[in-house]
Amino acid sequence: MSRPTTGGWYLFLRSFSSSIHSQLPNSTPEANDLFNKVRVLSTGGNIKEALSLFYSTPQLNQSQQTYATLFHACARHGNLKQGQYLHQHMISENPKKPQDLFVTNHLINMFAKCGDLDSARQVFDEMDRRNVVSWTALISGYAQQGRSYECFSLFTDMLVNCSPNEFAFASVITSCDYVCGKQVHALALKTGLLASVYVGNALITRYSKSCEDNFVGDGSEACRVFESMEFRNLVSWNSMIAAFQHWKLGGRAIGIFCQMHGGGVEFDGATLVSVLSSLSESYGGDNADMGLKGCFQLHCVSIKRGFMLKIELATALVKAYSDLGWQVSDCYRLFMETSSRDLVSWTGIITAFADREPESAVFLFRQLYREGLVPDWCTFSIVLKACAGLVTERHALAIYSQVVKAGFEDDRVLANTLIHAYARCGSISFSKQVFDKMRSRDVVSWNSMIKAYALHGQAKEALHLFSEMNVRPDSTTMVALLSACSHAGLVKEGIHIFDSMSMNHGVSPQLDHYACMVDILGRAGLLLEAEELISRMPMKPDSVVWSALLNSCRKHGETQLAKLAADKLKELEPGNSLGYVQISNIYCSGGSYNEAGLIRKEMNGSRVRKEPGLSWIEIENRVHEFASGGRRHPQREAIFAKLYSLIGQLKGVGYVPETSLALQDIEEEHKQEQLYHHSEKLALVFALMNEGSLCCGGAVIRIMKNIRICVDCHNFMKLASDLLHKEIVVRDSNRFHHFKNRMCSCNDYW
Repeated sequence: MSRPTTGGWYLFLRSFSSSIHSQLPNSTPEANDLFNKVRVLSTGGNIKEALSLFYSTPQLNQSQQTYATLFHACARHGNLKQGQYLHQHMISENPKKPQDLFVTNHLINMFAKCGDLDSARQVFDEMDRRNVVSWTALISGYAQQGRSYECFSLFTDMLVNCSPNEFAFASVITSCDYVCGKQVHALALKTGLLASVYVGNALITRYSKSCEDNFVGDGSEACRVFESMEFRNLVSWNSMIAAFQHWKLGGRAIGIFCQMHGGGVEFDGATLVSVLSSLSESYGGDNADMGLKGCFQLHCVSIKRGFMLKIELATALVKAYSDLGWQVSDCYRLFMETSSRDLVSWTGIITAFADREPESAVFLFRQLYREGLVPDWCTFSIVLKACAGLVTERHALAIYSQVVKAGFEDDRVLANTLIHAYARCGSISFSKQVFDKMRSRDVVSWNSMIKAYALHGQAKEALHLFSEMNVRPDSTTMVALLSACSHAGLVKEGIHIFDSMSMNHGVSPQLDHYACMVDILGRAGLLLEAEELISRMPMKPDSVVWSALLNSCRKHGETQLAKLAADKLKELEPGNSLGYVQISNIYCSGGSYNEAGLIRKEMNGSRVRKEPGLSWIEIENRVHEFASGGRRHPQREAIFAKLYSLIGQLKGVGYVPETSLALQDIEEEHKQEQLYHHSEKLALVFALMNEGSLCCGGAVIRIMKNIRICVDCHNFMKLASDLLHKEIVVRDSNRFHHFKNRMCSCNDYW
C-alpha cells in the first residue's frame, strides 16, 4: 500500500526551500551565475558535477544557500556518500561559524532520507535551536525506515516544544501501531488538522494495515475516514482501493474505482493495478466471464490513457487475464507486446504458465536468461512450482543447480518448494535429501515432507515424521496426516488424529479435515459412518466432501448413497462432470445401462462436458500426450501393434481384462477393446518403443495421468513391471503408484 506521507513531506520541504532557488544575497553577478549553474546541475541529478564546481569555487564555499541546495539534491537522489563529504567540507571550511538553522534542517533531511538516521539524530541533538521543520524531518525519516518506536517517542517530545504540522502527524500515524495511531488520530481531531488530506491519507493507511495484518479492526475505520474527508487526492482513492484489494474485498475496490471514475477523478497506473488485482480475486470460477469483460475494459482504458507503457500495469494485466482463465497464448502475446520487459514481468508470465503449461514456463525461464536477466528468489520459486507439474524430476534438478549458483541454496522457502516439486515428479528420495539438509525448518517444511510421504502412500513414514516435528503443527499438517492415513487405509490412526487435533494441537476441524475423514471411512467401506459424519458437520458440506463420499460409493458399489452424493455435487457445482460420470459408472458396473444412459442424457442436456482421460510421458526433452483411444497420435498404428503384442504376453502371465468396468452395454470383445486403449497403456507402450531415450537408462518409466487410474490399468501395470523388469511410476489425480515385481506401493488400496 502506498505511503502517503512521502510526497506531502517533499512538497513541504520544497516550499520551505524555495528561497534557495533565487540569487545569492550580497553577491556579485558572477557568483550568482555560478550558484545557478550548481543549482541546475544538482536539480538535474548531476550531483558530482555540481559538487566539483562548488569545491573549485571558493566564493561559493561560504554560501549557506548553496550548501542547502546541495544537501537537498543529495536527499532527493539518495546520494549519502556525497552528502557526507559535503558535510565534512562544510565543517572544515566554517569551523567557528555558528550553525544555520536553514542549512541544518536540510542536513537532517539528507541523512534521514538516505537512511543514516544515527547521523541525522546526532545533528538534531547538537542543534542550539530547532523549529517545526527540524522535528518533522527526523520524524519523517524514522517513519520511512520503519522505526516506529523512535518516531512516536520523538513526536511525543515535539509536543512539548512546538506544535506539529500535518506532515509530522502523517508520518507518525503511518509508522506507529493501531493503539498509538488512535491516540494521534484524536490529537489531530483536537488540533484541527484532521481536515488535512495528508493526515486523512495516513489514517486510511494506518487502519488498513491494522485490518490487513489481522491484528485489530475490520476496515470500517478506514472507510469512515475516507468518507469523512472533505477533500481527497489521488493517494486517498488509491489507498482505499488498495485497502479493499488487500482485504480480499475486490467488489468494493471496484465499486470505489467506479465512484472515482464516475466523479471525473483522474486515476493513474497504480489505481488500475489494484483494480485489476481485485477483478481476478472477485470474479473467478463461474463469474470469470464477467471478470474478463472488466479486464478488457480496463485494458482499453490503459491503452487510451497511455498507461500500457508502464511495465507494472502490463504485468498486472497479464496476471489478471491468466487468473480469470484467459488462454495462456493470449497472455503471452500481450507480454510480448510490452516494449520493455523487466524481471517482474518475466516472472509474471512464467507464473501464468506455471500451472497450466509447466513445460512452457520452464522454456520461458530459460529465455529469461537469454535476455540477460538474473532470476531472483521469487522467479526461482515460481519455476520450481512449475516443475511440480512435469513428468520427471530432470528440470527441477537443473533449476536447483541454478539456485545454488545464485546463492539461494540455504533459502528455506525455495527448499520447501523443491521438496514439493521432487515429490510431485515421483522422486520422494530427492525430497527427503532436501529436507534432511535444511539448516532450519518451519511448519511449511514439515508439511511439505509429510504431504510428500502421503502422496506416495508412505503413511507410516508420514506419522513417524510428525512425531519428530519440533514446530507447532497447523491445519495443513492435519490435512496431510489424514490424507496419508486415507491412502494407506489406517482408519484407527486417522480417527485418532481427527478426534485429538483440536485438544492436542489447537486445530479446529474444517472442511478439508472432514473431507479427509469421509474419505478414510468411505474407502474402508464404512459408508454409513461416513454419511453420519457428514450429517454431524458444524458447517455445510462442500463439493470435496460429497465427491469423497461418491468415490467411496463407486468403489463399494453403493448405488443409493451414491445418488444422494451425486445430486449434492451437481447442486453445488452444476458445471462439474464428476457427479454425472461417477453415478453413471456405478450404474454401468452394476449392469444398469438404461439408468446410466439417462444420466448421460441429463449431462448432455445440461451442456456439461466430461474431462477426457489423458496421460503424458517425457521422451528426449519432449512431453508426449495420449488420449484414450490414441486416435490423434501420428504413430497410432505402430503403437497399437506394440500394444497388442504386449497384451498377448501379459495374458500369458495372468492378465485378464476387467470388462465389468466397461461403460456401455456392448459385446465382450468391444469391452476389452475399450480397456486396451486407455491412455496410460498407450503411454507405456510408446515409452517401450523409445526405451533408449528414457531417463535413468530406461529402468524407470514415469507416466502422469489427469484422472484416477482404473482397476484394469492398475492390474496391467503390475504385471507389466514384472514382465519388463522395470519400475513403472504412475501419478494419477490422487497419488503415486510405484509398480515393481507385480506389486504396487498402494498395496491395491486406492
